[in-house]
Amino acid sequence: MIGQEYEIIKRDKFEYIDIESGSKGIPLVLLHGLMGSLSNFASISSHFKQERRIIVPILPIFTLPLKSLGVKSLVKYVESFLDFLELDKVHILGNSLGGHIAQLVTLENQERIASMTLTGSSGLFENAMGTSFPRRGNYNYIKEKAEMVFYDPKIATKELVDDVYATVNDIRKGIRVVITAKSAVRHNLEDKLNKIQTPTLLIWGLQDTVTPPWVGEKFHELIPNSKLVFFDQCGHAPMMEKPEEFNIELGKFLNDVESRN
Repeated sequence: MIGQEYEIIKRDKFEYIDIESGSKGIPLVLLHGLMGSLSNFASISSHFKQERRIIVPILPIFTLPLKSLGVKSLVKYVESFLDFLELDKVHILGNSLGGHIAQLVTLENQERIASMTLTGSSGLFENAMGTSFPRRGNYNYIKEKAEMVFYDPKIATKELVDDVYATVNDIRKGIRVVITAKSAVRHNLEDKLNKIQTPTLLIWGLQDTVTPPWVGEKFHELIPNSKLVFFDQCGHAPMMEKPEEFNIELGKFLNDVESRN
């Protein structure tokens, strides 16, 4: 698990993992989803850690003041995080809510973002982000919901289900999940995506029930310089369900972007 294999650094107001490769290539910043965790990016980190710096900030969904919690505050957090680490140029990758944040960061900082990768991203439509208070106290219900995120329900390990169950049964965290999800729904980006000129890779699962395949197609239609890749027998988190295929596509894309620049 990435959160166990690497030290979580706590500096200033930031918590993050920073895997230094010694490479002078452009760093890769990974943004997790609303109910996601650092472990979601274990395969990406393992695959790319020898060739580029991997940085994974913990989004402060459960620590920001309630009155300021929302998509905009998370975008400001990521921007200030990039400033804090003095990162002039990065590749940014986001899953689910993390993809939504990546789009907004890219829109405001296109000179700074070498490329953007979205996978199962919100920003246009999301089917199960949780805009009402999550059902608490019923472990089997939470287990079924977690399994629905994936094509293969076995990907929803007991550890993953336990984490989600603990979150929704903590009333303070549950409220924050709802507030953040509602903020994401309000910040629909359909009328802004055509302004993104940054090279963009879209990786989608054909069996994604949270952000269905047509959402990936719509992103591809709206973002001018984008490439769309579908994986069959894959749900909302392709980097977890199809790690080898995902890393091959991502590696080709990042190398192509850097060779062109």
